Amino acid sequence: MSRARIALIDDYQGTALASADWSRLDAETVVFRDPWRSEDHAAEALRDFDIISLIRERTAFPASLIARLPRLKLLSMTGHRTTTLDAKACTENGIVVTFTTSPASEAAAELAVGLMLACARDIPTADAAMRRGGWQEGRRMGMPLMGARLGIVGLGKLGSKVAAVGRAFGMDVTAWSPNLTPERAVAGSARLVGKDELFAAADIVSVHLTLSDRTRGIIGRDDLARMKPGAILVNTARGPLIDEAALLQALEEGRIKAGLDVYDVEPLPADHPFRTLPNVVLAPHLGYVVGDAFAHFFKASFDNIEAYLAGAPTNVLNPEVIGRERPR
Repeated sequence: MSRARIALIDDYQGTALASADWSRLDAETVVFRDPWRSEDHAAEALRDFDIISLIRERTAFPASLIARLPRLKLLSMTGHRTTTLDAKACTENGIVVTFTTSPASEAAAELAVGLMLACARDIPTADAAMRRGGWQEGRRMGMPLMGARLGIVGLGKLGSKVAAVGRAFGMDVTAWSPNLTPERAVAGSARLVGKDELFAAADIVSVHLTLSDRTRGIIGRDDLARMKPGAILVNTARGPLIDEAALLQALEEGRIKAGLDVYDVEPLPADHPFRTLPNVVLAPHLGYVVGDAFAHFFKASFDNIEAYLAGAPTNVLNPEVIGRERPR
């Protein structure tokens, strides 16, 4: 293969080049920091690259985009699981896909707690009023967390962390997921309740499920309708877990509040109605965006690219492609 061209995409915070010694590679490395405007934009910019390093789920790679990248031989993905990369299409086109481990980080759980507090105490609008010269006038009364009921949807690693913090705040912590048992709930600092009860009784609901065909849209219109007036819904997991149209209606009607870090379409379109609602606290998918995690991601992606260029690819997601890769 002639000197490879590497695209480091999705580097929104500009940390990729400092995370590894890319000059060690016999390759031309180009960084792309901004989100793509469209699939056409991505295809045009990336069509002459042999290797692409991407941050999991920031840029979608459906079969239609993969077919428009004739030189692509390696996709070096951060993380191990993604719903936005068509690995089958990569395999069919002889493209190697590598993955990285995820760092031990509870950052997404910490952000969920931050969004709870921001919603419960109306912190963003209070901050905005202070910057305009105001004080307490017009401020809504806050909700104390001590004594409130917290409902955790998905009591895995991150859900359990949020549950433990809820307990530390003196909250009554309940949990539900499709396969959760009473014993696992207790081990995760919560008690098991039915889905209907969780949504009807909780003052705050925090979502921590993994997105899959089984969980897509698992929180629907009926669930949101059961929530108490003024209750808070926090989602730092994945946008499509919740019926977005139903959530938007509940928010526009002022029935509930929400703290959102994830959306059906990312980046969130500039004209999306969520951006105009006073009862929503918005974050731009920051759950796992912390320095230590990204230093790990980019260094691990570098290691996978270096191994590939040396002819001994490691951490291959589609090992069946080895032996019939695109010519290098």
